[in-house]
Amino acid sequence: MRRNRYHNIAALVALMAVATPAAAQEFRCQVEVNSQKIEGTNKSVFESLQSSINDYMNENRFSTATFSPNERIECRLYLTVSEYENDRVKGDLQVQLSRPVYNSSYTTTLMNFKDSKIEFEYRDGDPLTYNETSQQSNLTAILDYYAYLFLGIDFDSFSLNGGQQYYDRAQSVVQAAQSGGEVGWKAFEDTKNRAAVLSSFMDNNTSGIRRLLYDYHRKGLDEMVTSPDKGRAVITESLKEIGTIYKNAPMSVALSMFRDAKLDELVNIYSQAPSTEREAAYEILQPIYPTDMERLEKIKKGSDQSN
Repeated sequence: MRRNRYHNIAALVALMAVATPAAAQEFRCQVEVNSQKIEGTNKSVFESLQSSINDYMNENRFSTATFSPNERIECRLYLTVSEYENDRVKGDLQVQLSRPVYNSSYTTTLMNFKDSKIEFEYRDGDPLTYNETSQQSNLTAILDYYAYLFLGIDFDSFSLNGGQQYYDRAQSVVQAAQSGGEVGWKAFEDTKNRAAVLSSFMDNNTSGIRRLLYDYHRKGLDEMVTSPDKGRAVITESLKEIGTIYKNAPMSVALSMFRDAKLDELVNIYSQAPSTEREAAYEILQPIYPTDMERLEKIKKGSDQSN
C-alpha cells in the first residue's frame, strides 16, 4: 500500500530494486489528443494516436518497483496537434504529475509543464512498442522520457534523492535521442526543452530542487494534516532552495516549473499562517517571480486582507 511508502521508505526503496514486475503498472495516466487545429484530415488517425499513447503509458512497465493498483502514479498528457503533414505530427504536450498527501483526500501537483518541442512520425495504426534498451521512434522516446521523469520526481517526493535511477534512465533516453536529430533533445538548444528540464534535476547548480521535492512534500505537506504549523514551517524553509537555484541559475526551467506547480497551492498553505511566515515566503519568492505579484500578495497577506 502507498502508506508503506511513508512509514518504511528506506526498506521500500531497497525492495524496489529487487522487486519482480508482478504487481500493477506504475501509472494511471489520462491521455488526450486535441486535433482541432487540423482541418481536412481524417480524424481517426488522432483517435488511434490517443489510444496508442494511452495503452503505452498505462500498460507497459517502466521499472521493477512494486505498485499496488491504488498506488499508481496519477499523471496527464495533453497533446495539442498544430500540424500534420506526410505522417509527421507537430504540436505541444502539456504534462502534469500529481501525488496524494498522506492521510488526506488532497492531491498536490508535482509537475505542470508544457513541452513545445513535440515532433514525431505517426501513421494511423502504427504500433508503439516499449523497449528498455533501444528507442523504437521519437514518439516512444518522448513517452519513455516522461515516464522516467515522472518516476524520478514521484520517488524524490517520498524519499530524499529516491528517484536517482529514473533520472539516470531519462538521461540515457536523452543521450540516445540527441543522435537522432529531432528537436527538443539537444543540450543548450533552448532553456526549456527536454534536455534542459532533466538537467535542472541533475546539475549541481539546480539539483536542490530535488531536496525541495522531499522536504516540501514528505516533511511538509504530509505533516500538515496532523501538525499544520510544523509542516508549514518545513515548507517555508524548503523555499530557500528555490532562492538558491535563482542565485545559481536564474534562467533555469526549474524556477518556472515550480511556479506553475506550486504558487496557487502556496496561497492556500499560507492563508492561515502567522505574518512572520508569510513575510518570509514572500521575501524569498518576490525577486524570483516579479510578474506574479497578484498571487504573491495573497501569500503575503494571507486570509487577513487588512494586513
